[in-house]
Order: sequence, then structure tokens, then C-alpha cells
Amino acid sequence: MRSLYGVAGLLLLMEAVPRLGLVDERFLPPATEILATLGGQLVTAGLWAALGETMLGWALGLGIAFCAAVAAGLVIGTVPGLRAATNSTVEFLRPIPSVALIPLATLLFGASLGSTLLLVVYASFWQVLIQVLYGVAAVDPVAVDTARSYGFSSWTRMRRLVWPSALPYVMTGLRLAAAVAFILAITAELVIGSPGLGLEIQIAQSSGAVAQVYALIVLAGLIGIAVNVGVRALERRVLSWHQSVRREAAA
Repeated sequence: MRSLYGVAGLLLLMEAVPRLGLVDERFLPPATEILATLGGQLVTAGLWAALGETMLGWALGLGIAFCAAVAAGLVIGTVPGLRAATNSTVEFLRPIPSVALIPLATLLFGASLGSTLLLVVYASFWQVLIQVLYGVAAVDPVAVDTARSYGFSSWTRMRRLVWPSALPYVMTGLRLAAAVAFILAITAELVIGSPGLGLEIQIAQSSGAVAQVYALIVLAGLIGIAVNVGVRALERRVLSWHQSVRREAAA
């Protein structure tokens, strides 16, 4: 709920600035006009269809990136010598901005869901992979040696030791990736013209519907907050046994 206080304060500022004549209302309508426009948009089927496209691209892209990154991170982190062998490749690919792939996405998929997925998956993959690698590296080597000396199989060690130790890092990666995935989904729709909320913003801007542009931006911001809150709630549920979550609950 505290996140909404900042949004409320921003809306109050957006109401006051044009009313006081500090900014021309043609470029920044009052917040009441923006919210009224948003209310009118929310009863249209077109907005919900566009929102569904955005959330589909976000969810699919995040899911693909998460599964691939967890699998790759566990393999790279646990196979001896593999992390050193792949380190240069990871460090070369990871800093490449996802937006730099926009020409490639447009060439391969055009203005479609495929372009959105390419950008979302690429950006989200690295967020999760790096955290998984950190999590695997943080496993107590004494515990690993003890499990090996007791004859535990590789699968048992992975399931009983490595995965629980790495899980807090995995959930941190998921939280970071969820936000990045939503940003890239909107970006792909804005720049490439893939179906979704970003495309609706682009169309409103092209037609000069300033209040509608701001209304859709506010909606995107609210969805971003909801995504963050939802992932944090999932994180607390999955890690309810972890001491950091217990301390947070006690506080």
C-alpha cells in the first residue's frame, strides 16, 4: 500500500502544476482529467485486449527466460570448470542492451508477439542467470563435501542442498526480471508496434490525444506496481522458511 502513496502524491502534483499555470494544460492535463480519461478507457474492450497482449508477452517471456536461466545457471554453477569456461561469453553478452536487438527483432518477427518475446526473454534471462550463479556459488562447500562423502547422488545433492541454498537468489532474480520484462514489453510495443498497451500509447500520441497518453502511462505504472507487489508476495510465500522473511514478518 505504501507504493500507492507515491502515486497519489504524483497525481496531486500533476493536478496542481497545470491548474497553477506552471505548465500549459495542452501538454500536461490536470490529474482529474487524466483519471477521467482512464476511467472512460477502462470500459472499452480495445484497452483490455491491448492489456491482455501486453501481459501475455510479459508472462510468456518471463516464464521462458526464468526456466532457461535456472536450468543454465544450475548446470554452469555445478559442473566443474564450466563456469570458468563460459564466464567470458556471459560477460560479453550480458551488457548488450535489449533495445539494441530491436532491428533484429523487427527483421525476424515484424510487429508481432515474437518481437516482444525476443526482447523480454533476452533482458530477463540475464537477471535470473546471474542470481542463480551467485546462489550456487554461495553453497557451503563443507556441506557439499559432507553430502558427497555420505554417498548422495548428484540429483539428491542438487535437490536437497544446492536448490534450497540458491532459492533466495533465484527469487531475487525473478523479482528483478519481472520488472525488466514488463518494461521491455511496453518498449517493444512502443518502438516496434507490437500489439499491446505500448502500441495504444503510440497511437494516442500520434493522434494528439494528450490526456489519453497520460492515462495509459498511469495505467502502465499501476500495473508495474501490481507486478512488483505480486512477485514480492510470491517471494515471501516461497521463502517463508528463510530467516530473512521471518525477520521481515516479525518487524
